[in-house]
Amino acid sequence: MYLMILTIFVLTIHSLTNAKYIVNRYDDIKCNLDTKLINEIASYKNVTRMIMDEIIANGHGHNMYQQYSNFIDTFGARPSGSDILEKSIDHMINLTIQNGLPTVQTEEVEVPLWVRGHESVAMIKPHPKNIAVIGLGSSVSTPPEGITAEVIVIRSFKELEKTDDNNIKGKIVLFDAHYITYGNTVRYRSQGASKASKKGAVASLIRSITPFSIYSPHTGAQFYEANVTKIPTAAITLEDADLLRRFQDQGEKIILNIKMFNIHGLKKSRNTIVDLKGKEYPEKFVIVSGHIDSWDVGQGAMDDGGGMIISWFAPVILNLLHLKPRRTVRAILWTSEEPGLIGAAAYLNKHINELSNINFIMESDEGTFSPQGLDVAGSNTARCIIAEILKLFSPVDKMTNSGGPGSDITLFVEKGIPGASLLNENERYFWFHHSEGDTMNVQNNVDVIDCAAFWAAISYVIADISIDIPRH
Repeated sequence: MYLMILTIFVLTIHSLTNAKYIVNRYDDIKCNLDTKLINEIASYKNVTRMIMDEIIANGHGHNMYQQYSNFIDTFGARPSGSDILEKSIDHMINLTIQNGLPTVQTEEVEVPLWVRGHESVAMIKPHPKNIAVIGLGSSVSTPPEGITAEVIVIRSFKELEKTDDNNIKGKIVLFDAHYITYGNTVRYRSQGASKASKKGAVASLIRSITPFSIYSPHTGAQFYEANVTKIPTAAITLEDADLLRRFQDQGEKIILNIKMFNIHGLKKSRNTIVDLKGKEYPEKFVIVSGHIDSWDVGQGAMDDGGGMIISWFAPVILNLLHLKPRRTVRAILWTSEEPGLIGAAAYLNKHINELSNINFIMESDEGTFSPQGLDVAGSNTARCIIAEILKLFSPVDKMTNSGGPGSDITLFVEKGIPGASLLNENERYFWFHHSEGDTMNVQNNVDVIDCAAFWAAISYVIADISIDIPRH
């Protein structure tokens, strides 16, 4: 998948001075950690190496990858509210027990069901052409005959606001916003339908949120604002967005017929919780997580089968290696992340009075390619401690501070809980994201095993060190 495979290995920890405090710069922070704590963290060198060797060199990682690939091939796409998602959850419960860890439980969650039916877009003018299309999650249906209307191509929300309502009313708006970053561009997917509807549009389309396409449309969640007429909304390929842009620039009148039929409802699902109980503070948790659901296209191998499996594997492998940290390592396989962090919100609500027990929370939901380090949110001291721990994993010791790591765990970070998401070489992640291309073919067994080794070892250290990760 990537040009270079970075193999994890452990180097000797930086030499210590005899000073009471050691000052280090790590990205945007200046660290003044007590020498005793630095020495304690350095003492984990051998155990982290042992954990990683067991996973990478001694077969445990290979076995995990086989279980992962079998899971993906058996269940494939696992959309929110579907029977296949629930069967995949049952499978992970049984797999946990088969791997010697019976402390697995589930918590029920009400989740949205959105079933994609027939979808088509046909260009009528300037000339007949079928347009590849994929509906956006929770979109309403068109009438049976579809919607036939003129298209107006809009580059940005700013341009939409400046356009006279009379030039929008009764038309299909195509948002031709070119990919900058996912965070910058995804708002056209999530908000586009509502903004177009306010101006009188009868439907909306978006240029797929991706920097690369081989005629591949990408789906994803969109959300209707309150008191706005719900209009059908879908994504088309970069190639067709460029085509329609060229037609408009040439003064051609563009007419499309859109047909979309979907089913909506509510279903019951479950968050899956796997605990390796702490030997001293079992009531305190270091959480590792990924979501088990996916969109209904591709296999959900990358988003988020890889992140789910390495998080599930952390307490399982530590238990197999007879390593019990001071605190409980809890793996959570979130349900229904794709429609809007539904499983994580349910867990937060159910455990709202127990948040002080979460020592640190981690998530992998942006790929499991060659690991690089962590994106960490928390207090200055918390980030200094994690930076020191990361030195055990050099050269996988990069630390960033995006301000909002992860997807599901953002809900917890906003509550002041320190947390981190996996950094990995995922430059091509959004090539395949939410598309038919998200299959096992974009995964690499060495990368996934390396991520699993790093994830398990660092979660052990965080759960076992003598001090809690400070919040303030």
